[in-house]
Amino acid sequence: MEAEKATDVSDIQNEDELDEEPGEVIESAPPLKVGEERELSTSGLKKKLLKRGHGYETPELGDEATVHYVGTLLDGTKFESTRDRDEPLTIKLGQGRVVKGLDHGVVSMKKGEIALFTLPAELGYGVVGGGGSVVPSNAIVRFEVELVSWITVVDLSKDGGIVKKIIEKGKRNERPGDLDEVLVTYRVALVDGTVVAETPEEGIEFYVKDGHFCSALPKAIKTMKRGEKVRLIVQPQYAFGVEGRDANNGFHSVPPSSVLNLDLELVSFKPVIDVTGDAKVIKKVLKEGEGAWVSNESASVTVSYIARLEDGTVFEKKGIDGEQPLEFITDEEQVIAGLDRAVATMKKGEQAILTIHPDFGFGSIEARRDLAVVPPHSNIVFEVEMLDFIREKAPWEMINHERLEAARRKKEEGNLLFIEGKYQKAGKKYDKGADYVSEDGNFGDDESKLARELRLSFWLNGAACSLKLNDFQEAIKLCSKVLDIEFHNVKALYRRAQAYMQVADLVLAELDIKKALEVDPQNREVKLIEKNLKRLQVESNKRDAKLYTNIFGRMTKKLKVEKVKNEKS
Repeated sequence: MEAEKATDVSDIQNEDELDEEPGEVIESAPPLKVGEERELSTSGLKKKLLKRGHGYETPELGDEATVHYVGTLLDGTKFESTRDRDEPLTIKLGQGRVVKGLDHGVVSMKKGEIALFTLPAELGYGVVGGGGSVVPSNAIVRFEVELVSWITVVDLSKDGGIVKKIIEKGKRNERPGDLDEVLVTYRVALVDGTVVAETPEEGIEFYVKDGHFCSALPKAIKTMKRGEKVRLIVQPQYAFGVEGRDANNGFHSVPPSSVLNLDLELVSFKPVIDVTGDAKVIKKVLKEGEGAWVSNESASVTVSYIARLEDGTVFEKKGIDGEQPLEFITDEEQVIAGLDRAVATMKKGEQAILTIHPDFGFGSIEARRDLAVVPPHSNIVFEVEMLDFIREKAPWEMINHERLEAARRKKEEGNLLFIEGKYQKAGKKYDKGADYVSEDGNFGDDESKLARELRLSFWLNGAACSLKLNDFQEAIKLCSKVLDIEFHNVKALYRRAQAYMQVADLVLAELDIKKALEVDPQNREVKLIEKNLKRLQVESNKRDAKLYTNIFGRMTKKLKVEKVKNEKS
């Protein structure tokens, strides 16, 4: 048994080892203390911390590091020093500019850190010696290194075509996307220093998706943060290729096959959001709102806005020039759909410009508003500010009795909408209501029974909406959820049978009808659809019979023709 256990443990250890990526190193050692020395790699590179650095970031291979260093032998003989020149050295990590092994020590350092690295011969000058012949062959050497600073270098195109050097880091973590409007400053020069393009001091605005100057610019901008300053080294294939470019639109000419040095700053950007996913409601954020919460659906909101036609004609104002702000509840069809959908994505204090397609505006009708008439099929623009909102609580923010009460309200609201024939909106109310009484609600015994009843009711009512909307697969899914809990629920069997009949699955429809009649033999509605089912089955049998007759007829005809051919031959 002990032998078997040992084998099992060994197997587990082997599996754990296989989970690691090739070459993966698990950082488990604690940080070095000042005066402490540690071996950094199996190749023998040692590091002794002399002075702590700042922050937590370290450079990577490929970055450009600025360092001071002093190289000595083990006996203290100095053979190389930037201190003597009083000028630090900038090196590209990974190229072994000083000695090949030192770069792997520098990438362990923080800004301002000073460390003493001990390099064995194979990592230092090796058999050839060095340091102006001061370093003998196969000598162990030491370097006292101070990491002054470094510039992060990123190969954006993965082929060396666009290399980004981060001169000054940006703020926050947001980066612009294709739809966003950016404000940038840049200066573009050839390798010989000739400036071929430069923005005004205040910068220039454009949408990222529209591109600007050359293809490298939007690619780089999408990797930058607000306030970030970079230098781009752009190869011809991402600039103007072998043809170059003639002077136009205020830009100087660019000779063929030119490499460009592009100093770029992302001053700011205005996020642009496709609210509906089909570009029919576009929101451009002019001023960010407060906090992390947006108003969401079913929130009570207070907004101010100026509404215009595309030609600038103002047709409505709220909360502007003495007008009262507009108060409404989102997702209740109290305003046009585009404004409703966009406002549900806004934070308190947020200001935005909404561009709304007629499908989410006033559609094909003429709309008479306070200040002007909106013609049919008009695109409209709202400059809107979210003054305040009261969010509807999410289920997880509520205690149990609040969840049950919210669920009851959603059921009443959904029922009213169903009576009015607004089946899609009613279905959404039922979906939300089901969320409030989900099975993970941790309800007590009495509450659990009520929550279960409400949950089944939401699914049944949702199935009724789906039938009205001809979404038969959704109706089948919702009824099946009910039947998983109450296999004898007549309403669920009845509605699922209706859906099965609509998708021509008559066998399953017949099974549900039989089960429903076993539970309630006198149910008038079930008996009615049983008659309809029998009619559909007769029609289906007739079609099948005709189909088989035609197939049989063609086969018989073919056999006769082949028989005649054989007799003649």
